[in-house]
Amino acid sequence: MKILKLNGPGIQNLYNRHLFSRKKHVDEKVRKIIDDIDKNGDEAVLKYTRRFDKAKLAAKDLHVAEAEISGAFQNITSDFIADLKTIINNVTLFYKKQVQKPCRIKHEEGILLKENILPIESVGVYIPAGTAPLVSSVYMTVIPAKVAGVKRIVIATPPDKDGHINPYILAVANLLKVTEIYKIGGAQAIAALAKGTKTIPKVDKIIGPGNMYVTEAKRQLFGYVDIDMLAGPSEVVVIANRHSNPEFVIAELEGQLEHLDGLAILVTTSKKLIKQVRKRVSKGYIVYAKNIDEAVDITNKIAPEHLQILTNNPHSVANKIRNAGAIFLGPYSPTALGDYGAGPSHVLPTMGTARFFSGLSVSHFMKTSHVISYSKRALERIRGPITKIATLEGLKKHCDSINVRFD
Repeated sequence: MKILKLNGPGIQNLYNRHLFSRKKHVDEKVRKIIDDIDKNGDEAVLKYTRRFDKAKLAAKDLHVAEAEISGAFQNITSDFIADLKTIINNVTLFYKKQVQKPCRIKHEEGILLKENILPIESVGVYIPAGTAPLVSSVYMTVIPAKVAGVKRIVIATPPDKDGHINPYILAVANLLKVTEIYKIGGAQAIAALAKGTKTIPKVDKIIGPGNMYVTEAKRQLFGYVDIDMLAGPSEVVVIANRHSNPEFVIAELEGQLEHLDGLAILVTTSKKLIKQVRKRVSKGYIVYAKNIDEAVDITNKIAPEHLQILTNNPHSVANKIRNAGAIFLGPYSPTALGDYGAGPSHVLPTMGTARFFSGLSVSHFMKTSHVISYSKRALERIRGPITKIATLEGLKKHCDSINVRFD
C-alpha cells in the first residue's frame, strides 16, 4: 500500500478523484451508441448485443419469456430461496420506515397548502452480469421502488453468449414480482430504456450500478430520464487506531480490492498498524493522521462510498462524519453486511459524490406536486406584496391576473 502525505499530490487526487474520472474516448463511443439506438431502435440494440455480448438474438427474444423465468428455479435450492426471503424481509422493513407523509397547512381564512407525494410511474433497473451476476443488486434496487409504489419496474441485464439470463437474477426478480425483463446490457441498455424502442417502452428513471460505459450513458441521458447517481468503482475508507484489530482492518481493505478497480484507503493514527497492514495488503493507500479529529477531516474530504470505523469509540467518531455513503460501526459491522443483507441498499455514491448524493432510498422513486388553494379574502390580503414584486420584475400581466379578480 502507498502512504500518502497530507500535503502531497496523492491525497489531493483522492479528494478530487471525481474530477478526472471521465475518459474522452468513452464519451464519444457512448454518444454514438445513444444516437444509433435513437435512430434505429431494436435493430441497433440487437447489433450491439451481438458485438458486446456475443449473443445473436431477434427482437422477439429481447423480452424474457415466462417459461425462462419459471425454468430458472430448476437449479436453485430451497435453502437459497429461504435465505433470500430473509434478506428481502430485512431490506423491505428498512424501506417501509422511509415512507414519507405529505405536509398540509390549513388556515381559517381560506388557505390550503399541501404536498402530494406520488411514485414515479416507471423505473428501469440495470443489473450488470459481465464478470459476475450481481444478484444482490436486484433486491437492493427493486425493493425501495416497490415500497415507493412504482407500478412498472423493468430490469435490463446482459445475456450470456447463448442468449440466456443468469437464473439467480431471474429467480430474485420473480420473487419480487418483476416480470418485465430484457436481455440487454451496457450503454445500449441505458439508451433503450431512456429513449424507448418498438420492443422496449421507455421509462421515467434509470437506476443501478454499471461500468464506465453505463455510467457515461446515464450522464448523457439525464434529462430524457432521471437517474439515481453517477457511480464509479467501489471504495472503502477504514478509520482505525491502536485499539483496532489488524485482522479486521486487513479483511475490510482486501474485501474492497476484490472489486474491479476497487479503492481501499486506511486512515489511521497508529504507526504500528501501518506496518502490519503494509506487510499484508499490496494495493490501496494509507494516510497517517495525528489524531482522530484529523482522521475525520481527511475522511470527510475523501467522501467515501463505504466508511468502516474500527476505533474503540465508533459512535462518537461517526457523529463527526458529514460525507459518506454508508457508515459501518465497530468490529461486527463489516461492509459486506451492507452489501448483502443488513437492510439499506448497497447502491451508494462514489468518487467523492457522497458530498451531495445519497444512498438509494424510497424518495428516489417519489415526486411531489404542490397544491395551493386560496379564498378571495386570503388572496386579497397578499395581493399588495405580490403585485409589488411582479411590478419590480417587469411582469405587468402577472399583476393583471391578480387584480382582475377584484375588478
